[in-house]
Amino acid sequence: MKGPIIERVERTWVSVPLKPRHNRHLTRENWDWTVFEIIRLYTDTDLVGVGETMIYYTWGKVPKEQEERVIGHTPFEFLWDDSLGAGLQMAIWDLAGKALEVPCYKLMGTKVRDWCPVSWWTNDMSTEDWVEEIKEALSLGYMSAKLKARPWRDFYAQMEALNSIVPQGFQFDADFNAFLLDVGTAVPYLLELEKIPTMAIFESPIPQGDVEGNRLIRQRITKPIAMHYGSPPIQTTIREEVCDGFVIGGGASRVREQGTLAAQMNKPFWLQMVGTGLTTAFMLHFAATLSHARWPAITCHEIYVDDLLQERIEVRQGYAHVPEEPGLGVALDEEAVERYKVEEGFAPPPPRNLYRVVWPSGASVIYPVGKRGTPTPYKLGNRGVWDDFAMGNQPLFARGVRLEIIPDDGSPEWEELNRRAQEAPIRE
Repeated sequence: MKGPIIERVERTWVSVPLKPRHNRHLTRENWDWTVFEIIRLYTDTDLVGVGETMIYYTWGKVPKEQEERVIGHTPFEFLWDDSLGAGLQMAIWDLAGKALEVPCYKLMGTKVRDWCPVSWWTNDMSTEDWVEEIKEALSLGYMSAKLKARPWRDFYAQMEALNSIVPQGFQFDADFNAFLLDVGTAVPYLLELEKIPTMAIFESPIPQGDVEGNRLIRQRITKPIAMHYGSPPIQTTIREEVCDGFVIGGGASRVREQGTLAAQMNKPFWLQMVGTGLTTAFMLHFAATLSHARWPAITCHEIYVDDLLQERIEVRQGYAHVPEEPGLGVALDEEAVERYKVEEGFAPPPPRNLYRVVWPSGASVIYPVGKRGTPTPYKLGNRGVWDDFAMGNQPLFARGVRLEIIPDDGSPEWEELNRRAQEAPIRE
């Protein structure tokens, strides 16, 4: 197929600030979610393809050899090649659509919907901040929110508070990231949560590899269970009936393959493709052609102060319209890219905070900032609040439990507390 020939690949790194509430809470582990690589494909015509990679949270970075591989070729040769990496593949799709003067979805398959359900997303927060989050979501047209259910907060009480401020028809999806740990803990807790009218879907309540446990949970509760596609293997998932639907994301080929197979098994799913407005637009094109992408999709683009688009993607009563302009159908805000530009390789430092979990009994434990599964350089290899709870070292989802942020006040006392917390959780 003839088409524009790619002559040059340009990479630009940006760091897009988080909104204040997300900067306060998300940065306990994911302080580097701000960094993106914008990729532009320049051609022998005036057409330019644009894509983005979320550098420190992506299904695939763009290798140098893949950049070199596309030079001298048309975009049509690479549409379904996931080895390109996130941003380069997205730019290839954008360029191909522009070359044919069609929106990307017309290259993906048969269109099944004009409007796609989308969901607000937020990490765990204090109840006060979650209330403000949901008020913002409502003001922007959302009717669904996916929340992180964490055992260091009284999630049930928080859901009661949120349920009281949303209109009829609003739904909440709770992502446990396996923090309920086992079926004996999960079933009673989920049965209680089911009493809250706005609770809609439970994601990964216990480790997905616990096939028998997940099967038993699904038999005991009435709300749908969502699991990330592929764990356990899809044959096991279907045979053992461990879930009602999926979370699907990744490269174009993988999304198409998994979405098609889910449809054959009559399993709904939500697309989870995280990024700014560029990724959101790319996701909408997939959602337009995948029949069972019926659950509200997740892109997290509302956590940033800027979506990097000239015009924001409007949400009406929980749905976003599929772009109809050629390619991704959205325009990159070049002024914003220049405003947030950073050097390639930029990695923001973690916040200078400690985190205290407090139970109603008066017991408390202090943790350092840190990514899950990444040990500190200290001898005990403490990994922070996530790993301590995931290992079952603390009570799970106790009523009245809360997490407090202890910012660096510049004092020797804080510095000593930080040193001790890096070595092991401090039980006060």
